[in-house]
Amino acid sequence: MKITKECRNLTLSMKKQLFLVSCLMCAIIGSAQNATKYSNEFLQIGVGARSLGMGGAMIASATDVYAGYWNPAGLTKIDKNSQVALMHASYFAGIANYDYGAYATKTGAKSAIGISMVRFGVDGIANTFDLIRNGEIDYTRVTSFNTTDFAAIVSYAQELDVKEMRNLDFSWGTNMKIVHRKVGPFANAWGFGFDASMRIENSKKDWAIGIVVRDATSTFNSWRYNFTDAQKDVLAATQNAIPKNTLEITLPRIMGGFAKTWTSNSWTFLTELDANITLDGKRNTLIKTNLLSIDPYAGGEIGYHISDDNKVFFRTGVNNYQKYTNKNGKKVPSVMPNVGVGITLGKFTIDYALTNLSALAGSGPSLYSNVFSLKLVIDKEGRK
Repeated sequence: MKITKECRNLTLSMKKQLFLVSCLMCAIIGSAQNATKYSNEFLQIGVGARSLGMGGAMIASATDVYAGYWNPAGLTKIDKNSQVALMHASYFAGIANYDYGAYATKTGAKSAIGISMVRFGVDGIANTFDLIRNGEIDYTRVTSFNTTDFAAIVSYAQELDVKEMRNLDFSWGTNMKIVHRKVGPFANAWGFGFDASMRIENSKKDWAIGIVVRDATSTFNSWRYNFTDAQKDVLAATQNAIPKNTLEITLPRIMGGFAKTWTSNSWTFLTELDANITLDGKRNTLIKTNLLSIDPYAGGEIGYHISDDNKVFFRTGVNNYQKYTNKNGKKVPSVMPNVGVGITLGKFTIDYALTNLSALAGSGPSLYSNVFSLKLVIDKEGRK
């Protein structure tokens, strides 16, 4: 069979990409010893009640404003020019609050940009540094402080023209992240990093593949501590280490997903299977080694299209496979089931998810979380 010039160019392009990936993996392994496990974990919680109801299985199927968080390459598929999203969730029986807002817009027929804001905070933490003074306990000296984690994510996505494979749509995306973390008046950190992603979808839109490398360049958080001499004395007297200014490194993680959609009259059926591969050592996941850990998760969605603009959805998913120690001291497996519903009325969508149903599944302790999210589609051309 004769090899065309276009095919040869495509092969050379793929070889270059493989070479870049190999260089990236070498850099990841080389910096592993300086990395901090579970760094910036607030950015791994997930956003959007639709996504959380599906167990976070959204790497391949995210094609709206939420793709700025899950897979920026999916932003090229957003409808009606622009979209806005908002979400609020309370975790750990209301102790922690998670807030998210995002905006995305098309910048051309095959490109899009977006910006996302994430805040995770615990408010009203008791500050007992001055509880005991000169051997006397005085509760009036107890104050409170907040700890907050904040991230701003700027996204860009571009669809590629690949004439050699007319049945497939290729798109790539990237995120630039600025992270700010603060622990009351005692410590604060600034961080900076990039994500890289790609997405492949067939022309009939019945399956898609997504790959995301989060913190592709590693994300570096520079921590500064601001303890007074009196507070340092308290830490020393209570046998606590006195923190020093340090650099915290978040290693890359690779997230991949495969999604498949079936359509029957007014019904749609979506399933997705994802895997989260971390490279910072052994974690409490289904597959774990000293080099990497693999956490699989899956989700599904059933949609009924009342009309082109009005739809209802039911979702479910499982994630977070772990083993925990029960009251008898035995290691038992645990998974986190999730469910959710959604409704679209014209340009407005509201989604709800009930996450962490482990107790109902009989597989572990549970702290239920109710998550609501909103999405608004802005049709600038339609208004004109």
